[in-house]
Amino acid sequence: MSSTATPRPTLRRELTARPLRCRNCGADRAAAPVSICDQCLGPLDPVYDPARPLPDANAIAARAPSLWRYREWLPFQGEPVHSLDSGFTPLVAAPALARRLGVARAWVKNDTVCHPSLSFKDRVVAAAINAAAAFGLDTIGCASTGNLANAVAAHAARAGLTAWVFIPEELEAGKVLGTSVYGPKLVRVRGTYDDVNRLCAQVADRFGWGIVNVNLRGYYGEGSKTVAYEIAEQLGWRFPNAVVAPMAGGSLLSKLRKGFAEFLDAGLVRGASPRLYGAQASGCAPIVRLVERGGTQIEPEIPRTIARSLAIGNPADGVFAMRAMRDSGGWAAAVSDEDLVDGIRFLAEDVGVFAETAGGVTVAAALELARGGRLRSDDEVVLCITGHGLKTLEAVTGVLSEAPVIAPRLREVAALVERSP
Repeated sequence: MSSTATPRPTLRRELTARPLRCRNCGADRAAAPVSICDQCLGPLDPVYDPARPLPDANAIAARAPSLWRYREWLPFQGEPVHSLDSGFTPLVAAPALARRLGVARAWVKNDTVCHPSLSFKDRVVAAAINAAAAFGLDTIGCASTGNLANAVAAHAARAGLTAWVFIPEELEAGKVLGTSVYGPKLVRVRGTYDDVNRLCAQVADRFGWGIVNVNLRGYYGEGSKTVAYEIAEQLGWRFPNAVVAPMAGGSLLSKLRKGFAEFLDAGLVRGASPRLYGAQASGCAPIVRLVERGGTQIEPEIPRTIARSLAIGNPADGVFAMRAMRDSGGWAAAVSDEDLVDGIRFLAEDVGVFAETAGGVTVAAALELARGGRLRSDDEVVLCITGHGLKTLEAVTGVLSEAPVIAPRLREVAALVERSP
């Protein structure tokens, strides 16, 4: 009688967060739900062991299609426990948009279909909610202009965590509904995002919750790097010449720079990192104006724009975003509300992607950069589109042509065809 050995169970390594180091003074501290250095008040970043084993391109490509295929560059040791299916969104070829921009090739990094809440913020929340798990926190929260609110509520719901979500009182209906449907503790605050953010810093101290973009910010921000990793992999392990991305707090620009550099250091990609370009609405463009005047400090602004997802008047990572653009040879552009609405339409008509207002800002800014000679005719350009247009229907309501109403008669269709250009 033959027998077979019982398979040994696969051991899952316990999830732990990486230790932290101050970006300004270099002070080290143990892993913890803190984001500010207690010695110089600088931002804290996770520390990675330079001797850790790293996968090659073939090993990465064989993994499941999520942001965790790059787990060696994310701020944890062990196996993630939440949000295992976020990230790895399509990179869409956009030849008609390339012609509009006057560049050789263009792609759209389409985070309008990121899972589960249809925005780029699913990436950062996937990182933050695993940090919360590593620290044993049962409540997470955020200050948000909309997309982050959606993401925190959705990720917390499926993880079985309590979520406290704080938003400015005046926010698009789609984003409010797209948060409340998940059943969080949703709180509307009279004031701007900056007022809400200050309140959440106090909330984190008072209640000890994991506020993803406050005391978990060091871990949360690392999720943004996965956009850079995916662009490189999806282009066949190479870089484009330029990347255009929207700016709210500014973290995405600085993390794109970090992500591209990390893949260069790992030998996964050769060549120069892309030039980075930032986009804001002119009604709230403190980072663009910092770049334009060649300054070193953000001058806060009061937001006056329909692009509420970018309406952060005192961006926490604005100076770091400026440095990322400057060091990469890029630039920044601000566009009007009218131009961003046109950008939403151009993107939909040229690429078949319906973006929220931040996407309209990105497209309109790319056009402005191209007209100013910042984007060249031989460039290969990626536009980062970070949220779905169903979240901000108000932006295009009343702007698009109304559809004709006809009787169910073929002759009426024929009449429309004859009048159609």
